[in-house]
Amino acid sequence: MSAIAEARPRRGLGVGAKRGILVVVILAVVAFIALGTRVVPYGSEVAGAEQAFDAEAYGPEKFPEVRDTVAERAVEADVLAAALAEDKDAAIAEYGVPSSGGTVFSVTMTGEFGESASGIYDFSVEGLPDGLTIRVQTGPAINGTELRDATGEITFGEFTNQIDYQNAAASLNEAMKAEVLEGLDTSALEGTTATITGAFTLINPEAWLVTPVSVEEG
Repeated sequence: MSAIAEARPRRGLGVGAKRGILVVVILAVVAFIALGTRVVPYGSEVAGAEQAFDAEAYGPEKFPEVRDTVAERAVEADVLAAALAEDKDAAIAEYGVPSSGGTVFSVTMTGEFGESASGIYDFSVEGLPDGLTIRVQTGPAINGTELRDATGEITFGEFTNQIDYQNAAASLNEAMKAEVLEGLDTSALEGTTATITGAFTLINPEAWLVTPVSVEEG
């Protein structure tokens, strides 16, 4: 007689075994997460963590350096005007600092405040070519990125994004107002003489709009 092997049904894992496997898997996942987690006490700083840009602190901290650098680079207005008139490219190469908005020059000049409009004064300087107009920003609104760009040492790569980069320029303008313009009666400068050092972007060679870093009356 031939023996017929009856197929025996395969028995699955018991409930206890399944629970054991599940526990092992959960423990393995928890261990993996723990290895990649760093516990930091409340209030402490994480080394290497990116700090948010503080516009209020940036300007007051950075402006003295910008002011000193602009003063060191500053060219007498008549010298710069003559150089630009003779060979613009050569003047840019010798005295200018490139920026995304155009070449920025540092300049110093002694002259007289003229008429103003919206806080921007005409400034008359002897010895300049005919047709060259100089104006000076005195606030309350100080616009532009000249103070940020004049040194060539503040670059976009230092900031997280374009907004922070723009805010850096605005913060420097505000710091300049507090240090340079705060003590001036900017509503009554017409007819007074001053020595001004500042920066401007060369957009129109015949019209300079100077953002000051120092104003010495008299």
